[in-house]
Amino acid sequence: MSTEFEPRHFNWRMHDKVAVITLARPERKNPLTFESYAELRDTFRAMPYVDDVKAVVFAPNGGNFCSGGDVHEIIGPLMKMDVKGLLAFTRMTGDLIKAMLGCGKPIISAVQGVAVGAGAIITMASDMRLATADAKTAFLFTRVGLAGCDMGACAMLPRIIGQGRAAELLYTGRSFSAEEGLAWGYYNRLVDADVLVDNAIELAQQLAEGPSFAHMITKTQLNQEWSMSLEQAIESEAQAQAICMQTADFERAYRAFLDKQKPRFEGN
Repeated sequence: MSTEFEPRHFNWRMHDKVAVITLARPERKNPLTFESYAELRDTFRAMPYVDDVKAVVFAPNGGNFCSGGDVHEIIGPLMKMDVKGLLAFTRMTGDLIKAMLGCGKPIISAVQGVAVGAGAIITMASDMRLATADAKTAFLFTRVGLAGCDMGACAMLPRIIGQGRAAELLYTGRSFSAEEGLAWGYYNRLVDADVLVDNAIELAQQLAEGPSFAHMITKTQLNQEWSMSLEQAIESEAQAQAICMQTADFERAYRAFLDKQKPRFEGN
């Protein structure tokens, strides 16, 4: 993978050091397929080794974010699979989320219109979320006869919005409005549709210009500390910060402070 690669099943463009991803087929509100799941998974798995990508934006396409798994191309074929094939599929979808969490780069979702099912999961697995007022987000798995525990939702969603709210959404499958999402802390902020992607890229560029190695450490700690005690987390952060103190970016920040200048980070 390189910053110049051309994926077959989703759209990719570079904006300086920010990768902008949009899902395909806006006429169907950008559903996911077996192929797009797998290609996204492989892309995020490769991302730790692509130095030119410093941050990622998941953007809407045609006024919507993602309508989840394609009913005809995914749901229909699942009806014909045995449990081995079904487990291979659910593990693959979970591997996409693992890859997003482990990619070492901040991910920002810019949510407009529909973001449901696996589309909602992608927003959940992002580090930050911006949305327009018309965003409708739903973890609608129970509405198709499945459990709400899909792709890490029962672990991650309560940590973002609280156990009670997460339980309501995962049991009922109802959509929540952008205003609800903002009040709950799911969305970082609401913005107008005509500046949504620009705002997301601007935020991503701000992160890309920061100490990217340290950002990778921050992302790692945010994810790993879920399963740590407070004492373990404090010790883990002590070790992580000691590593960051050996970077050239740390010294650059110190020299810039002495010179009364803004530091220019290079990610090493």
